[in-house]
Amino acid sequence: MNTNVVMQKKQKLFFVISSLNGGGAQRVLISLANHFAQLKCEVVVIALNYEEPSYAIDKRVEVVYLLNERRPQLWHRAYCMFQTFFKLTSLLHKKKPDCAVAFITSANLWTGITCSLAGVPFIVSERTSPNRTVNQFNFLLKRIAAILYKKSSAVVVSAKGVEDCMLENNAFKNLTNISRITNAVPVFKTPSDTRVHNRRFILGVGRLAFVKGFDQLIEAYHLAGVRDADLLIVGDGEERDNLVVQIASLGLSDRVKLLGSKPNLQDYYSQAEIFVLPSRNEGYPNALVEAMSLGCPSIAMDCEFGPSEIIDDGRNGLLVKDNTVIGLSEMISTLIDDPALKANLSKEAGYINYTNSADRIFKKWENLILKHA
Repeated sequence: MNTNVVMQKKQKLFFVISSLNGGGAQRVLISLANHFAQLKCEVVVIALNYEEPSYAIDKRVEVVYLLNERRPQLWHRAYCMFQTFFKLTSLLHKKKPDCAVAFITSANLWTGITCSLAGVPFIVSERTSPNRTVNQFNFLLKRIAAILYKKSSAVVVSAKGVEDCMLENNAFKNLTNISRITNAVPVFKTPSDTRVHNRRFILGVGRLAFVKGFDQLIEAYHLAGVRDADLLIVGDGEERDNLVVQIASLGLSDRVKLLGSKPNLQDYYSQAEIFVLPSRNEGYPNALVEAMSLGCPSIAMDCEFGPSEIIDDGRNGLLVKDNTVIGLSEMISTLIDDPALKANLSKEAGYINYTNSADRIFKKWENLILKHA
């Protein structure tokens, strides 16, 4: 369907996610919502749970929170399920969107159920390994998910590994509506010349969660014995206290800094000696894309999924193929004091600004969403 023709009609689009506070999935969804608002679409972002958004939302985008709080009691969980179903169904009937796009498994299921009943086309998107989400479901819930995903206009994944993992599961092996759309390079402000740190530094960026592996990065930095470059980690999350204890126990409090969230990430990426992605699991790591887009020489654990689809090992970055802390420490030691290798990796990494440009990625989303709206 020709996008220019479709745009002559004002589209109504829903974007649904569990929460607006978080990492890569939230950034991608909010970026898409902002993009379609700029195209003069009527856009509603729906969060199943209230949390402050992690990213700026265009003032033309309507934001709706279905629930203000969740409690652990069984009765309250049942009440929340009823409220989620009732409020989302009511919004679908009131707004009558042309298409709903859901990110993250819980939002996928709620969107699939309510849109099926309301007769609204919907798209679901898995943003991480299915082994952490749908593949972990019990038999009944897995069957329900498979039915809804098959009924959706498309199942969007960000990496081929995510697609392959899903299709290996018997419940999803017959899906024929999978579309792969990678994450776009964000539009950063021009990096500042003002130094963000008074020494050379190695950089890690992401949510402080166990799956992101920052404990592995801290241990690898310790084993590497780097003395003339500090380790800076940008991000917040539930593992912060544990990481503080680890840093102190290794005697690294003066050289490893947990900085929290920073609005000027471009300055950190552009000034870092190297960027390290130590994740145990990924979907398609935004931080790696960001670092490479600003020419930061990058090392990544070859985890499931995404790094091996972004990095051509030895050309535009380095992969730790054995996924061990020792392997990571050896790679840090190798790269940190090899200016020629860093220069080559930096030069080749910048090509991601073309392959993952916002224009290219948003056009793919336009073609997909407007085809089914």
